This record gives sequence, structure tokens and C-alpha cells, in this order.
Amino acid sequence: MKANITRREFLKAGTLTLLGSAGMAALAPVGRKAIAAPPQHDEPGHDLMPGPVGVVDHERNGFHPDQILTDFDYGKVSTLENGQTLREYDFVSFNKDIEVMPGIPFPAWTFNGRIPGPTIRCSEGDHIRIRFTNGSTHPHTIHFHGIHSAEMDGVPGVGRGLIHPGESFTYEFDAEPFGLHLYHCHAFPLARHIAKGLYGAFIIDPPGGRPAVDHEFVMVMNGFDVDFDNANDFYAVNTIPFHYDRHPIPIKVGETVRIYLVNILEFDLINSFHLHANFFNYYPTGTSLVPSEYTDTIMQTQAQRGILEFSYKYPGAYMFHAHNTEFAELGWTGKFQVSE
Repeated sequence: MKANITRREFLKAGTLTLLGSAGMAALAPVGRKAIAAPPQHDEPGHDLMPGPVGVVDHERNGFHPDQILTDFDYGKVSTLENGQTLREYDFVSFNKDIEVMPGIPFPAWTFNGRIPGPTIRCSEGDHIRIRFTNGSTHPHTIHFHGIHSAEMDGVPGVGRGLIHPGESFTYEFDAEPFGLHLYHCHAFPLARHIAKGLYGAFIIDPPGGRPAVDHEFVMVMNGFDVDFDNANDFYAVNTIPFHYDRHPIPIKVGETVRIYLVNILEFDLINSFHLHANFFNYYPTGTSLVPSEYTDTIMQTQAQRGILEFSYKYPGAYMFHAHNTEFAELGWTGKFQVSE
């Protein structure tokens, strides 16, 4: 029987984890038991974020959050007879247990064995060919955000529609418009197929590319309902809660950072990104080379996305996180470690 305990009640009671197994037993019913609240002290330097007890086995998961940051998949590249660039990709969906928190497995549905799926990257006008094989136990599709024909939209009942277990289909279209997009399964019930992990980022560079920067990072904001009650138990960027808080992203003073930020969070209407001690230029959807605003916080509903650009003037450790206390305390938090 599941205990009646809310997330906020859990976070208040989290100090029980410091008491060892006896304290943890009181909170054992749900996956958020993996979070330990920090000790409470009046002295400076002790006000730390809650965090995981133990370490996630990234090798067993088959992917690493640090690699996802910069793992751009340009496909197999060739040239068509008309001179157009062809990029070919192979996608396979299959079921896989992923450890999202230490000792907390999640029965995921994946593209190519990872969450998020591969970050597809191309240039506007390239011809895209994605061979999709459904190796899982449920019908799936791949729906791409962008401009293409209805037959290639990956929607049940339109064109090829559902790709059933053991079947294959090739999605093919010209990449447009330039910007930051995404893809996801569009089989029904849609919430289940997205929440289980079938999504990824889709970057279409403008002709000639964007201005050069020192770092480009992909961050897909997601969450995990580990007890299947249609409410997220953990929140993250690139799947593993607290990872970039415990392992800050290294950059240097004056280096320009570009973040491709995608929100695919299910079960919550709004997600957000806040950068500490700094402001950034924001390009919603990335379809313009002119920023829409200069800010330190933005909000995104599901499938909204945007590009952030900034640099730091001073060395130090700087947080970034969802500006929703519950999201941050349940994993959606990280740091940049800025050095001279």
C-alpha cells in the first residue's frame, strides 16, 4: 500500500535520511526516498541543496549526462545528384531499465538506448533520412517538429502512421526552418509515450551557421514518474537529477556559452530556467538570429524551446536551475564552474 505523503512533506522530512536506514524506512514508499536533505546549521557554508545518496551507474545506463551535453549527431553524410546534402540516421526504439537515481530504476522506452534520444543536427535545406525500426513491445512513431509533408509527420492514422513492433519505416524530408526543434513519439496515450522517454532534440543550423562560440551544450528538461501516479517524482536536465550540481560544467571567464534548451516535461504545465549572477540573450525556438530579450529567467511549456547565450565575468561556482523550488529540490539543478 502506498503511503499518503506529498513531495513537500517528503522534502521537509528528508532530514530523516541522515539517521540511516531507520529514518529512511519512514519514507520508503516512493522513489524520492533517494534524496537526502542537507543538515540544518546556522553557520555559513552549510546551506547545501538536497542531493542523492549514492551514485548512478552511467556505464550500465549506456549513456552519460556529460556526453549528452555535446553529443551532436550529424548523421552519415553524402551528396545527392542534385547537389543537396543528404544526412542519414538509424533509430531503434527498445525498452530498457534506466537508473535515474541511485538504486531507483525506471522502465524506460528509448530511442537508441538513451534518454534523451540522439541530438539530430543538420543545416537548413539538408535532406534528412531517418530509418526507424521498432524493437520494442508497443507501437511507436517519430514526430518531428518542423515543416514537412503529412505523410512524414509521424501521427497515427496519417501516412504510415503507427510503426508496430518488428516493423521499420523511413522518415524523409528537407530540414526547415532553421532553429531548435525536437522530436518525440506521437502514439497514444501520448503522455505515456513521452513520459517513458521517447524524445530528443533536433537542431537545424541556419545557412552559414550561427556565430562561433566557445561552448555549445544541449539541455533537455525532463522528469520521471517512478511510481506511475501521473506526477513526477524527480526532475532533471538530461535525465539524471542533480548530476550537474554534483559535477559542475567547467567553463572559463569570458568564454561564450550557447545552450540549446528544450522542455519535454510531462505532467507539469510549466518548466523554467534561471541562471545565477548573470543574464543571457534568449532566442525563442532559435528561428531568428536576433535575441528577443536579455534576461536571467525564462519559462517554457512542453515542446517549447530556445537558445541561450552568455558569458561570465567572474570566476566561481554559479547555479542554474528551474525557478520552481520543488523542481530544484527534486533534482533540476546544476552549476557552472567558472575558472580564470
